[in-house]
Amino acid sequence: MNDVVLIDAGTGNLRSVQKALESVGANVLRTDDPQKVLSGRRVVLPGVGAFGDFMDGLRVRGLESAVKDVAERGVPLFGICVGMQALFDVGEEMGQHAGLGLLPGRVVHFQKMPGIKIPHTGWNQVEVEKDATLFNGVLSGAYVYFNHSYYCQPWNSSDVLATTNYGLPYACAVRRENIFGVQFHPEKSQLVGLRILKNFLEAA
Repeated sequence: MNDVVLIDAGTGNLRSVQKALESVGANVLRTDDPQKVLSGRRVVLPGVGAFGDFMDGLRVRGLESAVKDVAERGVPLFGICVGMQALFDVGEEMGQHAGLGLLPGRVVHFQKMPGIKIPHTGWNQVEVEKDATLFNGVLSGAYVYFNHSYYCQPWNSSDVLATTNYGLPYACAVRRENIFGVQFHPEKSQLVGLRILKNFLEAA
């Protein structure tokens, strides 16, 4: 079995992420204990809601430094939705808030555009930008499920694995060495999402 630490920062439907990971062979420990995070072989950081609230949830539990530590030691880390956003330097939701700073870039709000509803909620296609183990067996153009009002702007294009188009193209999946992230919800994306979670376990 693949051992995975699932971080509980006080936000998000962790049960659905846990069940999805378990369905692809993971042995999941759900925790808000920094010491257990530090001992993880693989770490998943899921989140929903506001960027600032999510970061506050990490900090009050002593999880921020634990996440940074495991990332810097090379432990595979996978951020989902706001968990991906938190990997970046700054989030602009309801003011500016410092993120984990593991990837250079910002998290910004969708601009109002004709025909574009905010938040971006529902199924959309991913365009795989380059060969990546995270998308093994997933065709470019596959549909996944989104629910967010802010999106990531990585400074380095080399960190971008996949994009989606919602009024504009934006990064919906990233990777730098042992750090992975997806803006969409793999746990709600049926077989495609499960394949991506399985690929993370195998890549890690």
